[in-house]
Amino acid sequence: MTTTTRVTNEVLIAVEQVNKSFPLPEGKGEFRVLRNINVTVRAGEVVALLGRSGSGKSTLLRIMAGLIPPSEGRVISNGKRLQGANQDVAMVFQSFALLPWLTVQENVELGLEAQGVRREQRRQRALKAIDLVGLDGFESAYPKELSGGMRQRVGFARAFVLEPQVLFMDEPFSALDVLTSENLRGEIDDLWNAGTFPSKSILIVTHNIEEAVFLADRVIILGSNPGHVRGELVIDLPRPHDRTNARFKALVDYIYTVMTNPEAEVTGEVAMAAPTPVQASKSPYAQSLPHVRVGGISGLLELIVEKPEGKEDIPRLAERIQLEVDDLLPILDAAVMLGFAEVTQGDVKLTQIGRDFATTTILRSKDLFRQQVLQRVPMLVSIVQTLREKQNGSMRADFFLDLLDEHFPHAEAERQFATAVDWGRYTELFEYDASEERLYLPEPVAVERREAS
Repeated sequence: MTTTTRVTNEVLIAVEQVNKSFPLPEGKGEFRVLRNINVTVRAGEVVALLGRSGSGKSTLLRIMAGLIPPSEGRVISNGKRLQGANQDVAMVFQSFALLPWLTVQENVELGLEAQGVRREQRRQRALKAIDLVGLDGFESAYPKELSGGMRQRVGFARAFVLEPQVLFMDEPFSALDVLTSENLRGEIDDLWNAGTFPSKSILIVTHNIEEAVFLADRVIILGSNPGHVRGELVIDLPRPHDRTNARFKALVDYIYTVMTNPEAEVTGEVAMAAPTPVQASKSPYAQSLPHVRVGGISGLLELIVEKPEGKEDIPRLAERIQLEVDDLLPILDAAVMLGFAEVTQGDVKLTQIGRDFATTTILRSKDLFRQQVLQRVPMLVSIVQTLREKQNGSMRADFFLDLLDEHFPHAEAERQFATAVDWGRYTELFEYDASEERLYLPEPVAVERREAS
């Protein structure tokens, strides 16, 4: 069955100029999570919020659900400014969040009971929702008797029974195994396409690019640090969205391209725009390092170098090594940052130096990595220069963490420092004594410095 979109002009939820900040510990100011967010959800559409870790996807969803307030701006739901919990939505979470002492039917009835719905009406509506998700016959079962997929179906039934205007889904399939999540995802899509879905619209938060293109009519792509809307993409395919359609692949490739180029403009047109050049930062400590170890970079390049021309389709690569986008993209970011690879139109291709790094000896690969770090990673260059300026070639870690704190929340600053230490150790640019919390130059380098002075 092929259907067309049912999107109408009826705006169910509108987010207007929303900002969200959280206070930092010890009164050190605020950490902004969301900046100038404007988003609408209309009747008859499935909208996907897609972004990398740190883009504030789940925070935005909770603001729209009225679970947390915005710091600035407002949310309009059903024509009224949202104050408190949003009664027009229901939520399906990543975790199953079932009460283990209640049966399937009792778990499904919970929301209706809280609304004061009479027992018989609760029972009828719950049984209808249970039947809709394919769990009829399990009404009296307890959560411990159910598989992960069945427990998540109970979560859907619990949301369906409320008959919300908009169903919110926060990465609802990510806790399931691949086959179960694919099956459940397909069933939700079938319900929507058949016109039997018990809500007017769906808003899904995901980090799975293919999932977004498969389910959504419109994909809103969020950027990070702080979270902001980079742009949106209309999925101009007839329903159900056919994964074998060349247009489906082009849309997936386009999203992979813009998400692996954080500075690229999201035009919404699936003709690759050239990435916007990244402006050099005044501070080397403002550059964000991808949180990956050298072994992850090396392993990925070794997989790609075996392909013809050292080139691989990113969605196919993600499927081949069973990595979610949040795990794969940082590795690709690091490979691009170091000049080992280039990403264009949804493909990753190794550069000549990337090929050399992937195929040479361990000692030679260290030399190449050190060479690229000194040319392309200002943070590590600055750390080495600072150590060389010290008479003893050593510096407390707190000094560098304070510099990073100027640009990142403290937890992220610590992660940035840990990544810098991992890369610095591998390249033998410096060492780190965790017990003393000090960085220092390797002994041969320190000796050369003393001799030179």
